[in-house]
Amino acid sequence: MNTPRPLPPPPAPGDVAPGHALQWISAGWRLFMQAPGTWAVQALIFIIVITALGFLPVLGWAAAPIALPVLVAGMLAGAQALDRGQALRVDHLFEGLRRHPGNLLLVGVFHLLGLLLAAMVAAASGGSAMLTGAAIGAFAGMGMAAGGMMLGMLVFTVLWALLMMALWFAPALVMLHGVAPLDAMKLSARACVHNLLAFIVLAVLLYVLLWVAMLPAGLGMLILIPVIAGALYAAWKETFSPLLGLPTSPAGGDSQPAPPPSEPPRP
Repeated sequence: MNTPRPLPPPPAPGDVAPGHALQWISAGWRLFMQAPGTWAVQALIFIIVITALGFLPVLGWAAAPIALPVLVAGMLAGAQALDRGQALRVDHLFEGLRRHPGNLLLVGVFHLLGLLLAAMVAAASGGSAMLTGAAIGAFAGMGMAAGGMMLGMLVFTVLWALLMMALWFAPALVMLHGVAPLDAMKLSARACVHNLLAFIVLAVLLYVLLWVAMLPAGLGMLILIPVIAGALYAAWKETFSPLLGLPTSPAGGDSQPAPPPSEPPRP
């Protein structure tokens, strides 16, 4: 029996204009509107699974970060199905468990290890100043301790942002292109750094939308989570489309297929 040949890892990502971040969110909204009920059910199951994993005894703190890329990959598979004119199913959410479970779980393990490393580096950088401030005492010591805490928070925020860059495209690259987990995270971070301004704009837009979604008792998350999945799919297509042979128009767009080449005149 012939084994399928693995796809080669894609090369460096292409250039993306900062204003395209809004187009990605618009593409995510269009994908959501194609099957809003199914997307909302997927989002509800997504929230329930991540929350339930967080409450597991002993290992709950580790289970949710590991499972996150698997569920995200499933939603991306659903976005790709809609983009190809197929029907969205609720069980698309678990498509990652059927197609690339080991590699996606490895992405989750790297995600968890990155979080632990960021926390340890932040604690080491800010903890020394806090201990020194506590030893000095008085007002100067209090100021040094507070500065150490702020330094630790700043270091963790920077490292967490870098980790999110590595995680952003990784589920899509593993699920939709078959890239190895660590290579996918490296390529994702490279893509985000290469197009840093576009992803800063996207992060600001998502931050605002997150607060809006939380206003109606958090029910807006049933819409925002699928929209983010669709935006991620659109961003993946545009960032890597020149390299993977994908259509260059955003997901859910109105692009028309190219006409077939005309036949040569017969003698």
